[in-house]
Amino acid sequence: MIRAQVLICGGTGCTSSGSATLIEEFEAQLKAFELEEEVKIVRTGCFGLCALGPVVIVYPDGTFYSCVQKDDVKEIVSEHLLKGRPVDRLVYKDVDENVVEEAGKVVSLNDTTFYKKQNRVALRNCGVINPESIDEYIAMDGYVALGKCLTEMTPEQVIQVVKDSGLRGRGGGGFPTGLKWSFTAANQADQKYVVCNADEGDPGAFMDRSVLEGDPHCIIEAMAICGYATGATEGYVYVRAEYPIAVERLQKAIDDAREYGLLGKNIFGSGFDFDLFIRLGAGAFVCGEETALMTSIEGNRGEPRPRPPYPAVKGLFGKPTTENNVETFANIPTIIREGADFFASMGTEKSKGTKVFALGGKIKNTGLVEIPMGTTLREIIEEIGGGIPGGKKFKAAQTGGPSGGCIPASLMDTEIDYDNLTAIGCMMGSGGLIVMDEDNCMVDIAKFFLNFTVDESCGKCTPCRVGTKRLLEMLDKVTDGNATLEDLDKIEELCNYIKENSLCGLGQTAPNPVLATLKFFRDEYVAHVVDKKCPAGVCKNLLSYTIEADKCKGCTLCARKCPVGAISGTVKEAHTIDPSKCIKCGVCMDSCKFKAIVKS
Repeated sequence: MIRAQVLICGGTGCTSSGSATLIEEFEAQLKAFELEEEVKIVRTGCFGLCALGPVVIVYPDGTFYSCVQKDDVKEIVSEHLLKGRPVDRLVYKDVDENVVEEAGKVVSLNDTTFYKKQNRVALRNCGVINPESIDEYIAMDGYVALGKCLTEMTPEQVIQVVKDSGLRGRGGGGFPTGLKWSFTAANQADQKYVVCNADEGDPGAFMDRSVLEGDPHCIIEAMAICGYATGATEGYVYVRAEYPIAVERLQKAIDDAREYGLLGKNIFGSGFDFDLFIRLGAGAFVCGEETALMTSIEGNRGEPRPRPPYPAVKGLFGKPTTENNVETFANIPTIIREGADFFASMGTEKSKGTKVFALGGKIKNTGLVEIPMGTTLREIIEEIGGGIPGGKKFKAAQTGGPSGGCIPASLMDTEIDYDNLTAIGCMMGSGGLIVMDEDNCMVDIAKFFLNFTVDESCGKCTPCRVGTKRLLEMLDKVTDGNATLEDLDKIEELCNYIKENSLCGLGQTAPNPVLATLKFFRDEYVAHVVDKKCPAGVCKNLLSYTIEADKCKGCTLCARKCPVGAISGTVKEAHTIDPSKCIKCGVCMDSCKFKAIVKS
């Protein structure tokens, strides 16, 4: 008889930290203590709190262990699982000092500051079930929504429920999902398709990856529902080949669903046929654009197509196609099962439901968070994220990746939804949220994202292919200290030209990081141009290193470490740096024990 379960995170983050080794060690120690018949080990998807992995949760008491290592396993088994005494030193300590634990009581996962403001819908099963077990998914009401659609609802009713829920696409622009489905449904054809966009290419984004790794069956169920609603009988999941765990688990889920009769012919005896296939992407960012993605599935070079015609009219293989991303589909089973009102009760008037964010950068609690639309950036950063490490000041948050903009500290109380972000020159995007502090140079940040876009441009249209390169060259002038104030106006003008004339969304949104940083941090651009200084001390060509004579002890260590011999001085006397020789590598500053070397 099973009296306890040990849930071990099997997401990419924790796997890379050694969770697979933990599973092996738990199995060995359970056998050693003759507990293998009483305790069940479950490999789950991502819990979300990636910064503290590997994560282990013991049920039924819900003890949450963080940063568990192989050497800790024997103690957990011998003390907690055998004797019922949780290992206190490994128990996750809530970052909120105001949360007081009752004597002998462990704070549950949902009561911690990281989780208590979250509302998991798309991520409802991630970290809860074994993603490789179709039985566990079914036990969590899996495929109930599909059965309801096929046996109790017409395709029109399904689409109406999705419309009434207010669900908007979670992949970028936020187009109403039900409306998109209705466009495909309205077109008559001998064949229609459903496509799931899992080509998650934004730097720092891993939302879709985590859903596929932690709950693949919800995507299968949602795509089948979409197929029924729109009249499609085939679906394709376009997923990055760099996601091997996601691909493996998704393929197993598809195979299991076919075996159970949940994919294939005559599903639930309804006469509805639907099957699903995986297509691997080669890592091209442009293939995240829906028409380029479909071109790639067809076996051609991933390049966007002019629109119209839109995919609902002429999509995959020239047939009507519905395309949504992973997170959008992940919400569908819950909407059908719980009703449109349940989903619409969360969020704001025009942005219903929840949104998953990949929280990264200069933040204590990196990981996945799912919050109701309308949650402020301040709540995300200070409460859920635990604030900025090292006592640094929050400077900005980048949303939407290379296609998005930044939210400055002055707008931290902005409620996060589609319209509010658009109003300040940002966008939701797929949900990457990169936090920056006072040590980040915003000009350098804009360069980073633009450099990514230049590399990922397919080259089909001139505004994107050439325009982004010229724009990057102009930013290089700024960070090198060779630009003028007139160049800033030219940068802005070129940004607007690229936005207005590029063929697809990649080119149209490529200038967004530049425009956003110019809008909110123009003073930093001016400092680079006029003062020839980088306020954050990041841009190498604008840095200068000096030795403060009153702090220098003349130990000669910096001179011995300098690779170009730019530092001179005698023993026990203050040294100096020759700026004409200095290559600004920072070795001297790193080696000085007396903090006598400063950069400015």
